[in-house]
Amino acid sequence: MTALAPERISARQLVDDELFGRLLTFLELEENMTRQHAERVMEQALAFIDMAGHRTDVPLSPSSMVDPGWHAFMLHTREYAAFCEQRFGGFLHHAPVKGQRLRDGVAIKRTVAAIEEMGYVIDHDLWGTAAECNPPACCGDGGGCGGGGS
Repeated sequence: MTALAPERISARQLVDDELFGRLLTFLELEENMTRQHAERVMEQALAFIDMAGHRTDVPLSPSSMVDPGWHAFMLHTREYAAFCEQRFGGFLHHAPVKGQRLRDGVAIKRTVAAIEEMGYVIDHDLWGTAAECNPPACCGDGGGCGGGGS
């Protein structure tokens, strides 16, 4: 008998349609993304945020391609604060470690694994973890492991 793979959930369900639409429009206008790309980024950002709010035991980092989604949500401060309060009981700060590089292949793989453990769908192209991706070109920073932090 073949075991079935566990069904993955979409992080899209974490916010209502109206807010999701506003976040997509923000990414379209401010980050010059297509609507389709903005949807992918925002879904992955929501999965990252939800996971990061529940996993404070290890340093985790969004890829440079997912990070704009987190920024977009944080800039909708009232909605972001309410989301954090409801999901985690307090505000999830975006606190990069000064002078320390968290966005490397190891950190990205650890982050993706943690998101997958929570059951979320992973868009490996946005994380730089697609099967056809080989270091140093694919470390989640979109620039060959040399992209900046946030």
